[in-house]
Amino acid sequence: MGQDSLTARLVTLIRGKPIDVNARERAALLVLDGIANAVAGRNSRPGRILQSWTAREVGGADRLSFLVGGLTHILEVDDLHRASVVHPGCVVIPAAYAVARREGRTGLEFLDAVLAGYEATCRVGSAVGPAHYRVWHNTASCGPFGSAMAASQLLELELAATVDALGNAGSQAFGLWEFMESTTMTKHLHAARAAEVGVTAADLASLGFTGPPQILEGRRGFFASLCPDADPERVLAAPDAPWQLQQTSIKPWMCCRHTHPAIDAALRLHDELQGVSIDRVVVGTYRAALDVCDKPDPTTEYEAKFSLQHAVAVALVDGRIDFHSFEPEARARAASLRARVAVEPNDAVEAAYPEAWGAVLRVTRADGEELAEERLAARGDPDAPLTEGEMVDKARTLMKHGCEPDPDALIAAVLAMSGGGPIPAIDFLRST
Repeated sequence: MGQDSLTARLVTLIRGKPIDVNARERAALLVLDGIANAVAGRNSRPGRILQSWTAREVGGADRLSFLVGGLTHILEVDDLHRASVVHPGCVVIPAAYAVARREGRTGLEFLDAVLAGYEATCRVGSAVGPAHYRVWHNTASCGPFGSAMAASQLLELELAATVDALGNAGSQAFGLWEFMESTTMTKHLHAARAAEVGVTAADLASLGFTGPPQILEGRRGFFASLCPDADPERVLAAPDAPWQLQQTSIKPWMCCRHTHPAIDAALRLHDELQGVSIDRVVVGTYRAALDVCDKPDPTTEYEAKFSLQHAVAVALVDGRIDFHSFEPEARARAASLRARVAVEPNDAVEAAYPEAWGAVLRVTRADGEELAEERLAARGDPDAPLTEGEMVDKARTLMKHGCEPDPDALIAAVLAMSGGGPIPAIDFLRST
């Protein structure tokens, strides 16, 4: 039964995919992005709490993956896979890093495990259906499949043991959206636990600890329990497609990815609206963006990062999005325009989601003239990718924010892994 399960077929698909130099080079860039996010996350209140707690606990790969997973997801600028609505980097990279360092693996083995982990997470996430996302945070619920897959690769587990690992990781899937009602720190915990769960499940599987082989398709499994409109066939669809990691988007701005298409459109209109009085702004987007980011009057920095109204208003006012765009001064500066920003569903944009995340922005001037800008892909998507130089610049900025003493040396070491370089040692407990 286990050999024929959907999980077993997924593992077989992943292990049969060829890995070329382009895939490894792209993996190194996404690892750079993930590590830079974790380094920057050290310099935050939730980051300091996570570091303090980790320092008190017994060390181990599970605790390291927990810490790095949580740190990576704090600033809301880590990567995003559109079709699965998963942030794979904050789960897979920490798990792979922790196990690879413990096991003495090479940089290439680490990158290959990251590719495998992204593949598992994103394929499962692409199959859960939109109803799942309305209640469950996909990064938390689908992430454990990826962290377990990456750890299993590095432990060189055979098929049966890997199925055990994914079965037990998936059995611990969780991550409810309720935290959004009070904008607590819970979202960071989602990434931390999803990374840790996979490492623990793989370690136990290596010792013979068994797990449910039909965790995905079983009558009391993942899809039946948590996914009312699941499409299980998507787990194994298009096996010869590029690696899911190569289809993952990179965020240029540190806020919820659902706001990015509208931000991109607003930045494009900024120059045309200088010195012009704006009467009204309408953002048309897809339903999931409205479910998560319809926050007309954010009162905290974290709420502002999940506010379409604020993101669009501050982009139109300032013509940029940076570390300061969600702080009290920026919220006050954008308040007047934010009150005139309305959000609504757009049928065309909704039809393209989740394969494409888009927005239509309409700005009505006081004289009645209307300007419109449409985006079906945001900067950083595979359709509109950041250059390698832009990704390196982003990593440098994040590392400086995290008080990394020599960002350029760490950047070079991470990118060198695709050419056979070792896995760099990083102090994620560094005081900031």
